[in-house]
Amino acid sequence: MLTLAATETQRARPGPWTLGVTALALVLALPVLVVLGFLLVPAGEVWDHLAATVLQDYVVNSLWLMLGVTVGTLIGGVGTAWLISMCRFPGRGLFEWALLLPMAMPAYIIAYTYTGLLDFAGPVQSALRGWFGWGFGDYWFPEVRSLPGAVVMLSLVLYPYVYLLARAAFLGQSLCVLDVSRTLGNGPWRTFFTVALPLARPAIVAGLSLALMETLADYGTVQYFGVATFTTGIFRTWYGLGNTAAAAQLAALLLGFVFLLILLERLSRRQARYHQTSQRHQAIRRHPLTGWRGLAALGFCLLPLTFGFLVPAGQLAAWALEVAGATLDEAFWRLVGHSLGLAATAAVLALLLALILGYGQRLQPTRAVRTAVRVAGLGYAVPGTVIAVGVIIPFGWLDNRVDAWMRATFDLSTGLLLSGTLAALLFAYLVRFLAVALQTVESGLGKIRPAMDESARALGLSPGAVLGRVHLPMLRGSLFTALLLVFVDVLKELPATLILRPFNFNTLAVRVYELAADERLADAAPAALAIVLAGLAPVILLSRSITRSRHAQPN
Repeated sequence: MLTLAATETQRARPGPWTLGVTALALVLALPVLVVLGFLLVPAGEVWDHLAATVLQDYVVNSLWLMLGVTVGTLIGGVGTAWLISMCRFPGRGLFEWALLLPMAMPAYIIAYTYTGLLDFAGPVQSALRGWFGWGFGDYWFPEVRSLPGAVVMLSLVLYPYVYLLARAAFLGQSLCVLDVSRTLGNGPWRTFFTVALPLARPAIVAGLSLALMETLADYGTVQYFGVATFTTGIFRTWYGLGNTAAAAQLAALLLGFVFLLILLERLSRRQARYHQTSQRHQAIRRHPLTGWRGLAALGFCLLPLTFGFLVPAGQLAAWALEVAGATLDEAFWRLVGHSLGLAATAAVLALLLALILGYGQRLQPTRAVRTAVRVAGLGYAVPGTVIAVGVIIPFGWLDNRVDAWMRATFDLSTGLLLSGTLAALLFAYLVRFLAVALQTVESGLGKIRPAMDESARALGLSPGAVLGRVHLPMLRGSLFTALLLVFVDVLKELPATLILRPFNFNTLAVRVYELAADERLADAAPAALAIVLAGLAPVILLSRSITRSRHAQPN
């Protein structure tokens, strides 16, 4: 009885991995908790002013952006995914991976590029005036810097989220189910809408949720286009009005939008009533499209690829060649060093934390550990602006307390120890992008059978030795993928870097933003092109991964 009681006590007592994972999750959740805590702070005069003047614009514009991006990404993502997965037409093999290329193009960069192309002084309108002899006011041309323009820019670079997951879902569907629908008299379109689309709905909703989270997190595009959203409002309140509490309360409202998206995505999956009951799977026999149907499919797939990647990348390359002699100087390469150094450091740290959390969950898969790991990975759904506000408030508070204590005790000022330093910026990156590494590491660990752990432990290896000698060699591919994904995400991150970077410290993303704000779009091209080229690597990895799907077949 005593032995049984002692055993139950040991089970109830949290182990070191449980305590470590829980403590790490709480630290990483600190920025979100700080922002949410400001909901309890009484609203001051600044908040009353915001509520009376611009808060409605922030809400309405954010909702319109989300609605427009929803339509754009669903049409572009689901339509192309169905054509690539189920049909055979000219160029299908090329589009299979090329449709992911716009993922490498950050939204703010494509916005700057199309502004340079389509503005009044740009080459498109200049050519139209030259051809037809028009002058100012003689013709109508759509305004690029507008809410509809922002919707188009964001849709062009975010539809691959929906395409990626929808295509994986279509490839995973049993051919037997689709054949049954056809034998019941349903044509291709009816089969798509009544069978394939409902079966793929959870994946489509997940991709759409990711696209909408990126829409809410965007700052560079909406700020440059003059669209008032929560992200621009947080910047204006923080820097223009100098009010920390009001900025944090705006961030908390934005966080509410994000949590609502997460909730809707979970409810969509939970309440789905469409199930694939057949256990038989066959390779997909793609329906051949010939004649005008093949040309229509070719044009439909070519449209997002052309305007989402080929046109902006070509324009960036042309601008970069024009200004290469004047811009590729020592200062540019210093920016490259800053960006690569920050991205590499953040990627390595994120990978280490992901290994600790993922392996801790594998060792002790208790509810407490699983919850802590999910909390630690919540940051990817939170906009960089919100995380930056949540980081700088506690770091600034701690700096002030340490400085006050040092002044009172030793008559010595410590200044800023954390806020305004690279440590704060790296912490924000870890909060924001840890989930990217964590999901990749968890996927790799899930492929290692638990029996291998048990065998290694039976041979006398400690948990740490099992990780180092058994798991790490088998996880090399997953670890490299996680490093690369976090590296590129950090390289592209703009709002958190703008708020938290140290004085006189720039990155490629910040430099592109600064030059574009000064209307020096051509000068911004080399830095923008460097970011785009770096983003191609994870796109290629994703393309290779989905092509190896078990239900795919070659052309």
